[in-house]
Amino acid sequence: VQLQASGGGLVQAGGSLRLSCAASGRTFTTYNAGWFRQAPGKEREFLAAITWNGAITHYANSVKGRFTISRDNAKNTVYLQMNSLKPEDTAVYYCAGPLLRWGVFENHGVEYWGKGTQVTVSS
Repeated sequence: VQLQASGGGLVQAGGSLRLSCAASGRTFTTYNAGWFRQAPGKEREFLAAITWNGAITHYANSVKGRFTISRDNAKNTVYLQMNSLKPEDTAVYYCAGPLLRWGVFENHGVEYWGKGTQVTVSS
C-alpha cells in the first residue's frame, strides 16, 4: 500500500482546507482508512476514520463537527475536509491505512502511513 497525502498549506484561522490521500497498491476498497496529525513536540494523534465502504465514520472529540472524512473508491482517494480551522490545528497531517481493527484508533493500529502534508493555521 502506498499513500500520498496532499492539500496542505497556510490558512488563516476560521478558514478551510481539504486534504486528499491517494492510495495505490492493495485494493483500496478492501480496507478502512483514517487521518492522524502530529504537532511539533507532540505525539501523533488520531483525527478521523472511515470504513471501507464509507458507511461509518468516527472522529476525535477535538475535530468533531469541524472536520469531515470521506472517500471516493472509484478514485482510490480519502479526503479530510477541515473547516473552522484554529491555530492549534497546525501540524503535519498523515493519512493511514489499513486500520487493522475498527475501534482501535491508535498509532499501533495502522498498517501503513502516507507521507505527511503540512497544515499551518495563522491567527
